[in-house]
Amino acid sequence: MRRRLIVLSLVLVAVRVLSAAVVVVQPGFTDAFYYVDVARRLAHGQGLTADFIWNFLEAPHLDPLPIASHRFWMPLTTVVQATGIALLEPTLGTFRSAQTAIVLVAAFVPAVTYAAGRSIGASPHAALFAAALAGLGGGAFAPAWVTLDSFAIAALLGTGFFIFFARAATGDTRAGVVSGLLVGLLFLARAEGALFGVALLALAVRPTTRAAGVAGSAVALAIGAAWLIRGMALGGSSDLLTRTLLLAHYESFFAIDPTGSADLATIVTTRLGALGSDFVVALFGLMAFLAFPLLLGIRVAWRRPVVRAFVVLGLLIYVAEGLVWPLHATRGSYFHSLAAFYPFAMGLVALGGERWLERRDAATRRLAVGGTVAAAVALAVVGLTTWDATFNDGYRARVAAVDAIPAGPFLAIDGAAWRWIADRPVYVTPADGLDAAACVVARYGAKSVVLEAAHFSAYDGLYRGDSVPWLAAPVERGTVKIYAVQADVSCAIRALPDTGGAGAVP
Repeated sequence: MRRRLIVLSLVLVAVRVLSAAVVVVQPGFTDAFYYVDVARRLAHGQGLTADFIWNFLEAPHLDPLPIASHRFWMPLTTVVQATGIALLEPTLGTFRSAQTAIVLVAAFVPAVTYAAGRSIGASPHAALFAAALAGLGGGAFAPAWVTLDSFAIAALLGTGFFIFFARAATGDTRAGVVSGLLVGLLFLARAEGALFGVALLALAVRPTTRAAGVAGSAVALAIGAAWLIRGMALGGSSDLLTRTLLLAHYESFFAIDPTGSADLATIVTTRLGALGSDFVVALFGLMAFLAFPLLLGIRVAWRRPVVRAFVVLGLLIYVAEGLVWPLHATRGSYFHSLAAFYPFAMGLVALGGERWLERRDAATRRLAVGGTVAAAVALAVVGLTTWDATFNDGYRARVAAVDAIPAGPFLAIDGAAWRWIADRPVYVTPADGLDAAACVVARYGAKSVVLEAAHFSAYDGLYRGDSVPWLAAPVERGTVKIYAVQADVSCAIRALPDTGGAGAVP
């Protein structure tokens, strides 16, 4: 069976390489652009810093570039990509070297899924089936395993946590320490990964597992505290809660000064909507029809503490994403969270399916297994095709517009993406509107403002054709409009005295 697992893993690596070569040919979306932008600087010895502004929570006082990075996103994905860049950039280039690091991480997803399946009682053949499902990724994770994002890393760490937690739940202190290490690393990959520590705290309450729970919790807390201390040393972000928990409108996340509050009805409906949307996302991740064998697997293995922990943690993160961060959850945060659960879920799917099929005849078993794998392959193709249509067309449109953007820094809705594409400093168009944009232009000496069809609502008038005294008439490249700065601008925002730079802001 080990030989079959190795062969399966190699076949799936070949699938990853093919999907990377044909479909995922660029970072794709803001998170991924951000990670690789900073990874390139980290690999070149410039630390966790950014020479662009994707959100003003990283430059709350219009601080000069470069600025400290990762005040919102977590650093592990950037570190992994930086390792690939440092080792392979001369041969493969920046993007492919970063992507190779992610593909190598994803190469171990089938193996950890197999181990997870075996750990909860699935037969070797059923566990191999789970490994194939997790490696294929269905329609949801097929492109995710090769994107420059945290999916593959979280999948490996989350699954490893469940495997070692099962041992820690028997009182194994060393397994508890490893579980705590994995929680800490998962937190460094995804902030909500900290919630996995709740399972360790539960072990700490029981006399028979107290040592394992306390040891694991201590390791996880040490890693988490170290990162939080780094944030405090940078001065923190005074409006981080406003930008995350208290948002009335998602656009406010990208404002210099987030304002606005939602009434009770809006607060309730937004969160109910997020819970509904996230439930659909979870079903999509399970390809819908796998929900049945998943529930059967949970029922079969419910007596195992690790399965109960899987269910509780899954519900905890579902509720936290929907109720605490609803606007972020519906824009991809919850889908990212699922990666840490996906391989173990496939192990439960295989266990439940195996128990359901053991009373069926051989023909039915072959049909069920073959049909499920075929569906997973078909949905993986659909997922890759959807990724291509969603992200590559927009990327090509941006690339085609670069030659029309005046030399020098500029403002755009996606600072991380345009930094990568234009290879120069870019600042996010503040969602506050044109007055705030004028301050950013004045502070950083930006030479133009770039608007796309997707832009913050405060720029609707400008995009439709309204004139602004300090901006020239737009140059159009498809749906991208480039407005050169043609006059001096004034600004009422005063940068802090210690931000340095030219005295562009009065």
